[in-house]
Amino acid sequence: MVEQLAVRDRTAGELSAAVHDEFGVSQPAASRHLRVLREAGLVRSRVDGSRRIYSLDREGLEEIGEWVDRLRALWGVSLSALDTEIARGKRDRRQES
Repeated sequence: MVEQLAVRDRTAGELSAAVHDEFGVSQPAASRHLRVLREAGLVRSRVDGSRRIYSLDREGLEEIGEWVDRLRALWGVSLSALDTEIARGKRDRRQES
């Protein structure tokens, strides 16, 4: 759904049909997913007559990007420490031989 909305705004019906075609998700399940995305601040909706139009909420996506960047920074430190320990273990094994 997020990828579909990255291209352009879509109606709930369009999104429901897209996820049904690709993943076999029912219309009620698609509606629940849209509600969760809306409550999480990732999408917005507006009423246009009898249709509900969804769009991405750029601010919500930016928050996720910042969160991922923080996690990536933590992983970088952890992976560097792991790399050091692997090198230390290899060195110790060579010295024992």
